[in-house]
Amino acid sequence: MSDEIILLDFWSSPFAMRVRIALAEKGIEYEAREEDLSNKSSLLLKMNPVHKQIPVLIHKGRPVCESLIIVQYIDEVWSHKSPLLPSHPYHRANARFWADFVDKKIYPTGKLVWGATGEVQEAAKKELIESMKVLEGELGDKPYFGCESFGFTDVALIPFYTWFYSLETCGDFSIIANCPNLVAWTKRCMQRESVSKSLPDQYKVYCFLMELKKKFEAK
Repeated sequence: MSDEIILLDFWSSPFAMRVRIALAEKGIEYEAREEDLSNKSSLLLKMNPVHKQIPVLIHKGRPVCESLIIVQYIDEVWSHKSPLLPSHPYHRANARFWADFVDKKIYPTGKLVWGATGEVQEAAKKELIESMKVLEGELGDKPYFGCESFGFTDVALIPFYTWFYSLETCGDFSIIANCPNLVAWTKRCMQRESVSKSLPDQYKVYCFLMELKKKFEAK
């Protein structure tokens, strides 16, 4: 029920996008509340007093924090439709491993590619391309990371597709030239309504990130 489920959200956050995709895959109605991250709401501070960050899923008045934990919670609570994690313990562990890889390798290095300059940016670009190639190797010839079905690792990674234009523009490189199969995977994911309706336009994200970069440089 929409009045029982609230998502504390921010439009450009890839972590919030994960939750939006998972909710859409399950067909769950919810109330999205866009946060002003420069003036965080009292509800956000109350529901996530430790990190004070979005996304936060509030279900029946109780908060669930951290995007991958939220996605797993959604998958377990609404297990009757579109399972995101495999049923086999080994495959489930493997999906969690690759989702963790995304958080540790794609997010921090991607931030440096669009946010840094010079040698730092160049080193980050090299590491990012290597990490993308590792992911492409794991994907192989499968349509999705979870083999035939769209799943947990796909949900973890696809939001960073919104960064592709920013990464290529700021880093002066081509993702498709380095990782054509990974780009083909993004196109496949974008054909899903749960993904296409949850991800903002890449050019809008680029403009936002460049404004963010200017603010950091001005400090």
